[in-house]
Amino acid sequence: MIDLSTLSPAEITVMGSVFCVLLSMHFTMQLVSQHLFYWKNPKEQRAILIIVLMAPVYAINSFVGLLDAKGSKPFFMFLDAVKDCYEALVIAKFLALMYSYVNISMSARIIPDEIKGREIHHSFPMTLFVPRTTRLDYLTLKQLKQWTWQFCIIRPVCSILMITLQILGIYPPWLSWIFTVILNVSVSLALYSLVKFYHVFAKELEPHKPLTKFMCVKGIVFFCFWQGIVLEILVGLGLIKSHHFWLEVDQLEEALQNVLVCLEMIVFSIIQQYAFHVAPYSGETEAKMRMNKRD
Repeated sequence: MIDLSTLSPAEITVMGSVFCVLLSMHFTMQLVSQHLFYWKNPKEQRAILIIVLMAPVYAINSFVGLLDAKGSKPFFMFLDAVKDCYEALVIAKFLALMYSYVNISMSARIIPDEIKGREIHHSFPMTLFVPRTTRLDYLTLKQLKQWTWQFCIIRPVCSILMITLQILGIYPPWLSWIFTVILNVSVSLALYSLVKFYHVFAKELEPHKPLTKFMCVKGIVFFCFWQGIVLEILVGLGLIKSHHFWLEVDQLEEALQNVLVCLEMIVFSIIQQYAFHVAPYSGETEAKMRMNKRD
């Protein structure tokens, strides 16, 4: 047995973070193994596996950053880039999953007749670029897909530029703000397309619990993002300082963010057990529906 009284606060933090990472991996791998065992719909389940792996990817990424809490700014930017690029892939796969649920195939140009012509109502500021009301057809669905996939391109490009400029020593604060604005606009557009799709097909998507799934994806993305912003402001204002904690490092905000993310990914990995349950593919859902009909 390990005597915790002999360990420093920093060592206890690392050990606790290891436990959090292993726990989030346990819940995720449990769900992944269930889907692999009941591999009935490769198109949908492949997207689900990519989505649920988001929690351990975030946890492992944050743990690596915590191990080198005194790392350079380019090092932390690289870790953020890895995490954010995976986030972009998850958002794109989530839209593909929603398309599959309503039997839409963009590659085969298959759109069920009963959903053609539905109205899509856009709000400000999107009305500056598209009509307030459009009719659903192949072009509008393609547009929603493009709004999502643009983030998969912009995120890696911006990450490469940011890391390169940081290493070269030509990364002034104003340029950092420009990248921040570009990335926020890009991810907001991607999430906007997901929200629009959900509103248009809420009835068809209801059996698949889309809101719970969407909150898992959006929750991880936005919760971690705004948490980082709040920590950065608190550190910038001097309300949180190194001597307040055991983390005697310059990158205090990054270190605290990494500790919190390791802990929070346990919660999200548990929620994903419900949101992306294997029941629709194991036959459990159909069995329950038959029992309800008999009753």
